[in-house]
Amino acid sequence: MTLGTDKLVQHLSESLPRWLFAATAALTVILLISIFIFLFVTGINAFGSIGLKEFFWGTDWNPASFHTPSWGIFSLILGSLMVSFISLLISVPFGLSIAIYLAEIAPPKTRETLKPVIEMIASIPSVVLGLLGLLFLAPITAGLFGLSNGLNAFTASILVAVASLPTITSVSEDALSSVTYKFREASLALGATKWVTIKKAVIPAAKSGLVAAIMLGLGRVIGETMIVLMVAGNSRALPSSFLDSVQPMTATIAIEIKEVVIGTLHWQSLFAIGLVLFTITFIVNFLADLLIHKK
Repeated sequence: MTLGTDKLVQHLSESLPRWLFAATAALTVILLISIFIFLFVTGINAFGSIGLKEFFWGTDWNPASFHTPSWGIFSLILGSLMVSFISLLISVPFGLSIAIYLAEIAPPKTRETLKPVIEMIASIPSVVLGLLGLLFLAPITAGLFGLSNGLNAFTASILVAVASLPTITSVSEDALSSVTYKFREASLALGATKWVTIKKAVIPAAKSGLVAAIMLGLGRVIGETMIVLMVAGNSRALPSSFLDSVQPMTATIAIEIKEVVIGTLHWQSLFAIGLVLFTITFIVNFLADLLIHKK
């Protein structure tokens, strides 16, 4: 009797964690699917009422107009892409350089100290970065380029790059560190220098992980809301340069969702923008996950 009880307890102790983790994973998938269904059901009517061509290619977003409301989100998409593009131009070189230093060059004590410090940047609230941008970075940008104010795509991009730096650095460092030392030893045995080994052996071997790090950083950049809301300028006009004020899709939703009447076309169109954002970030993160697990 005691032996049977012991076996039952052992079986439960082994099975319970597995069931708990499986339930957590299933709940996560269910929540993800539920969010997509909610966005799809709420926002799909906007596509039918407005029309896909006008919605995606229209350059004027003014749904609150008393005369002729306009529903084009092309300027909003362009604003999001501009901020994302400049942010990646800044964060990718810095992130990869830091990752290479941590994985290949830095002494163990330096690595153990520097990596947590970089990862702690992710804990800085976006509103704090936005506030720093308003008080310090925007005036510097305005003075540097002779602008009336520094609230534009360029300023927002710098701050968003800072926010995405921990993601790119951490994932890139993990990818480089996972490369087997046989690659390094073989390269050095053939007479290659340390820098040539890093360039010709380590980085190509970690290529899929590095690309995944960049794509995860892109997902972080596209989904940023508070920073762009505070320092991008929130102009819905079609931007012509990186020094123009922009209003990305995330900022548009955050600004207008609290003012619309539930169930109206304006309300549905904001959820349609959310559906576009969700789809973009899902595809980016899905591709990144495939690259991380690519052999």
